[in-house]
Amino acid sequence: MSEKNNQEAAAQSEEARSRLGDKILVATGITLAAASAFFPWYVFLNADKFGIRTEALGRTRDLPPGAARSVVTVSPLAMTDSSKDDWPKPVEPMDALTTATTSSLGETRKDANLQEEQPFPGRGNFRLLHVANGRALIEDGSGMYMVRVGSVLPDNSKLATLEQRGGKWVIITSSGEVYQDTGGSARP
Repeated sequence: MSEKNNQEAAAQSEEARSRLGDKILVATGITLAAASAFFPWYVFLNADKFGIRTEALGRTRDLPPGAARSVVTVSPLAMTDSSKDDWPKPVEPMDALTTATTSSLGETRKDANLQEEQPFPGRGNFRLLHVANGRALIEDGSGMYMVRVGSVLPDNSKLATLEQRGGKWVIITSSGEVYQDTGGSARP
């Protein structure tokens, strides 16, 4: 029986140690929680200890008055090894007269036509999707755009007018191109 009593006593002492560790852990948690709740109030109520301190206006960083002292030493890095021959030459005054060449692009030709050397390549590649409230929705390879009269279009022309022809909306560009609504339904 004594062995049984010894085993029971050992089990009870281990349970007591385990409970003691749990109690210490709970007490530590409660203490930390109380300190966490109290510390902000302590800082708030003692702002003079924790606040930003401002310097008095009487203290400045100016040097005290006194006689100027001459420079006694010069850093070797500040000295240069050059002679007057190495100094840059002064810049001569520039001529104020503006000169330039002009391009012959757009000159009147012998047959009196104004033509560019290289016209814009091809027709603009966009389509009219929808028209509503004086605005048009167009689409090209880089996205969809909402335009109105006067807006620059993807082919570098401007939107001249929005018209309804035969129940379908069309836009007319400043270059004279006509693009028809492909959506089918449009509101005036």
